[in-house]
Amino acid sequence: MLLIAHRGASAVAPENTLASFERALDAKADGIEIDIIEVDGEIYVFHDRYLERLAAQPGRIQDLTQAQISTLKVFGQHPIPTLQETLSFLQGRCLLNIEMKSEIDTHRLAALLDWACAEQGFANNQLLVSSFDHHWLQSLKNLRPQTLLGALTASCHLDYAAFATTLEAWSAHIDINVVNSRFVEDAHQRGLKVFVYTVDEAHDIAWLKKMGVDGIFTNHPQLSRNILEGLPVSQNSLLRQF
Repeated sequence: MLLIAHRGASAVAPENTLASFERALDAKADGIEIDIIEVDGEIYVFHDRYLERLAAQPGRIQDLTQAQISTLKVFGQHPIPTLQETLSFLQGRCLLNIEMKSEIDTHRLAALLDWACAEQGFANNQLLVSSFDHHWLQSLKNLRPQTLLGALTASCHLDYAAFATTLEAWSAHIDINVVNSRFVEDAHQRGLKVFVYTVDEAHDIAWLKKMGVDGIFTNHPQLSRNILEGLPVSQNSLLRQF
């Protein structure tokens, strides 16, 4: 079962920052999940529509300019990275799941994926693009057919994982609150991987592993690795360390 660091190792470093990605690599995460938003002609790694939680100021990130975004600090500590900076930093050292949180210029995104493979050490099978908006994914797939797609859902559909097959996705990503063995079996019969979000509890990790899911998104990849390997963990391990 793959361990994918949710927004990096976000339990021990500010989410979606180069510091959180470094901590995820240190924990030997199999992959890193990031969120991208396009603002003022640039693609940034950032999760929220509004700035208050992460950057301690009012307003929406999409209303800012590149110059204004360059002055922001996540939790007062780290700048907001661009997707290009993130790809350059990671250099193909793990799987990268790029989740689109806003509509993105697919030509710009496709060019960055091509650049990552040509110049930054990534292979095509290390770059996975996901979204809850399947229209955005289809647009990227039409432009760059070799792109691996992850179809996100927060529901267990009547026809289970058929939505991901329709999209020609590589994987289906489903909320832990609605995943079940029938969904996993259906997805696997369709040749799909199943990744579950967001998972940090020992009982959930053991349950999902027994169910046969292919990977989990976790805020604390080191803790999750220890749980998978049967190592002792502290009850306070999930307390944020920053």
